[in-house]
Amino acid sequence: MKVAVVTGAGSGIGRAVSLALLEDGYRVVLAGRRRDALQETRAAAGAASERAVVVSTDVRSPDSVHALFQRVKESFGRLDVLFNNAGLGTPRVPLQDVSYEAWRDVVDVNLTGTFLCTQEAFRLMRDQSPRGGRIINNGSLSAHSPRPDSAPYTATKHAITGLTKSTALDGRRYDIACSQIDIGNAATELTERMNQGVLQAHGVVAVEPRMDVTHIANAVLHVANLPIEANILFMTIMATKMPFVGRG
Repeated sequence: MKVAVVTGAGSGIGRAVSLALLEDGYRVVLAGRRRDALQETRAAAGAASERAVVVSTDVRSPDSVHALFQRVKESFGRLDVLFNNAGLGTPRVPLQDVSYEAWRDVVDVNLTGTFLCTQEAFRLMRDQSPRGGRIINNGSLSAHSPRPDSAPYTATKHAITGLTKSTALDGRRYDIACSQIDIGNAATELTERMNQGVLQAHGVVAVEPRMDVTHIANAVLHVANLPIEANILFMTIMATKMPFVGRG
C-alpha cells in the first residue's frame, strides 16, 4: 500500500486531494497547522479514515517538518508521494505598500516550506527500499502570469517552478520524480471572492468562472499513480473560461 503526505490538508485543495488518495487506497499523512481542520478531513474520509494519520505541522519550521517526516518513517517505513500544497496568499496590496512581514510570511510558507518538505522527502525516498518516489508541487497560474497587486505570491510561485525543475533533475539519480500542477480558479473557500468579481489587469473588476475542486484532486491522483519511468513535469488545470489565456 502506498504512502502519501499532503501538506495544507485541512481545507480546500489539500482536503480534496487527501480524500482522493484515501479513496484510492493510499495511507495518507495529513499535515497542517490546524489539528481540528485535519481531523475534519480525516472524518470526511469515512471508512478510509483508518488509513489517515493527522500530524500538526508548521512548514515554516525545520524542526516541525523534520518531526513530520520522522513520523512517516516510524509509522510506515517509506514515502511514495509528497503533495506540497501548503500555501499562503496576501490581500491585494500595491507592490510599494507590501510590508516586510507580509512578504516574509508568504515566502516562508510557499517557498521555504516547500523546500523543507522536499528536502526531508528526498532523504527518505533516496534511502528506502524500493528506492524513489514522487513529489508534486502545487504551483499556480501566477507562476506564468501575475494578477495585479500580488507580488509576494507571484514571486514565490515563480520560484516553485525553479525548485520543481531542480528537484526533477537532482532526483533522477535516486528515482525521484517531481511535478508541478498549476491551478486556476478551483472552487474553494479561498476563491469565493471571485463570485463578486476580482480586479483584472486592465483595471476592470469581473466575475470569474470556477471549477469543482474534485478535478484538481483527480489530476493530482493521476500524476501520483504514474509509473516512476514516466512523469508529467508541468500540468495546467483551470476553469475553461477564466481569463488566463490572453490575460492582460
